[in-house]
Amino acid sequence: MATCWQGLWAYRSYLIVLLLPILLLPLPILIPTKEAYCAYSIILMALFWCTEALPLPVTALFPIILYPMMGIMDASEVCIEYFKDSNILFVGGLLMAIAVEHWNLHKRIALRVLLIIGVRPALLLLGFMLVTAFLSMWISNTATTAMMVPIAHAVLEQLHNTSKDVEEGSDNPTFELQEGSPQKDVTKLDNGQAHPALPASSESTMWQKREQLRFSQGMSLCVCYSASIGGIATLTGTTPNLVLQGQVNALFPQNGNVVNFASWFGFAFPTMAILLLLSWLWLQILFLGFNFRKNFGFGGQAKEREQAAFHVIQTEHKRLGPMTFAEKAVSVLFIILVVLWFTREPGFFLGWGNLAFPDKDGNSMASDGTVAIFIGIILFLVPSKIPGLTQDPNKPGRLKAPPALLNWKTVNEKMPWNIVLLLGGGFALAKGSEKSGLSGWLGDKLTPLQNVPSPAIAFILCLLIATFTECTSNVATTTLFLPILASMAQAICLHPLYVMLPCTLAASLAFMLPVATPPNAIVFSFGGLKVSDMARTGFLLNIIGVLVITLAINSWSFPIFNLHTFPSWAYSNTTTNCMAIQTNITTTPSP
Repeated sequence: MATCWQGLWAYRSYLIVLLLPILLLPLPILIPTKEAYCAYSIILMALFWCTEALPLPVTALFPIILYPMMGIMDASEVCIEYFKDSNILFVGGLLMAIAVEHWNLHKRIALRVLLIIGVRPALLLLGFMLVTAFLSMWISNTATTAMMVPIAHAVLEQLHNTSKDVEEGSDNPTFELQEGSPQKDVTKLDNGQAHPALPASSESTMWQKREQLRFSQGMSLCVCYSASIGGIATLTGTTPNLVLQGQVNALFPQNGNVVNFASWFGFAFPTMAILLLLSWLWLQILFLGFNFRKNFGFGGQAKEREQAAFHVIQTEHKRLGPMTFAEKAVSVLFIILVVLWFTREPGFFLGWGNLAFPDKDGNSMASDGTVAIFIGIILFLVPSKIPGLTQDPNKPGRLKAPPALLNWKTVNEKMPWNIVLLLGGGFALAKGSEKSGLSGWLGDKLTPLQNVPSPAIAFILCLLIATFTECTSNVATTTLFLPILASMAQAICLHPLYVMLPCTLAASLAFMLPVATPPNAIVFSFGGLKVSDMARTGFLLNIIGVLVITLAINSWSFPIFNLHTFPSWAYSNTTTNCMAIQTNITTTPSP
């Protein structure tokens, strides 16, 4: 019997792939409508994504097969969804990220900031969190974590070695401040020998090891958490943000590019900053304790530790040498990219896109993706060294030009093409849901929510998404939920972004499990952490995250996205009653 169960478990992926489509067949057979056919496709894909019986991008290709066969969409219409503007923005943003990573610019930034901030325990935590969050705004969360964790562990190792040296070589000032029991004091006075102090020393050593372990755990968790938190600040920082932009553009084509780099940054960056600060305070309390004087490094031994940790970071920084021409060129192009993104169509003044490339309505015809690809192509054109005539070392006598900042081999190795397919599958799902009428049907069924206060709806949905994303890919989570949330918002005459924005941010709150997100898995693989440590720390962080997001959507997001009223671009056949209603969120007064 045991062998039978082991065999079934070994072949579980094959069994899931074969049995699930058959078990779900009653739905399209008993209800032969387009809505039911689309629901069958979405449920099947959702279950495959949750179980990962097939690779996520392979499951994302299902609409290309199912939609034409079920008469929902023509194959040519479905395929167009797989390479939309959001995919282009994703590819262009990653070209810059790959260049930054390829020339080690991210490591130089990280080490330099750590040298500036300092290495006292609390400040060391803050320094690693700030650096990791900043880098993950622009490059992959996974790549950021993979780079920062070894640096963190090298610093910690030096800190611990210094503590050991101090303890063996001289009296430990920290332990001298601890009060001994009266019995131990009397014994020491009576015989004047050192041996009665040994148990206290052993006890202190054990206490010190526990303290070091907890600091190591806190440092590891601060890296993976800040990578996830930092990604929410920019549109290209993490994939769910791009899923939102693509879904909004697919479901509401007349939205006037309401979600762009500048508007997203204005909304998400303050959210990220508040959440990062609260996370730092929580990690400090949990892993360093309430002794803030000690946490900020006041004391004799603390200076020894600071010097040792500072020396490690300084040595790593010196190994990089002076900035090369390639690093300077990538830095300049990176700054140009960010400036062009912010000034293309900022909303509160006419951007260069409105002035130089306007359409008939005055909107910019160039998108954020256009800018990203433009700078990405330049990376393939600019040489990595100051142009000059140098000889080819392999072929003496022949001249050789320096390589470009980027080459296709590097891009091909580091570009996550699977995410491009996953994004496309999400956009195809949303379009099929709209074309089949499933979105409208869902909206009708959710109309009773109109009587629930809007902030309560946003809060409950954020909790739901934050829970769901612990077990499922955050991209799959946003892909599945956003079209449903858009339909619900239309049905109850609520601004679609009022529920779509917070739920997109909540999809990045994967703090509790090692499998929830790649940064968590990387940190967990380094050892020193148990699942219970991550779950205990992440649980409260999830709650803090949901509360901060709820604050953000009910305050500064209103003027940025004009959430006070139901937008004209969200009208449809099912929202005729909304045209006569000006929906106001009572918790926030109209400006």
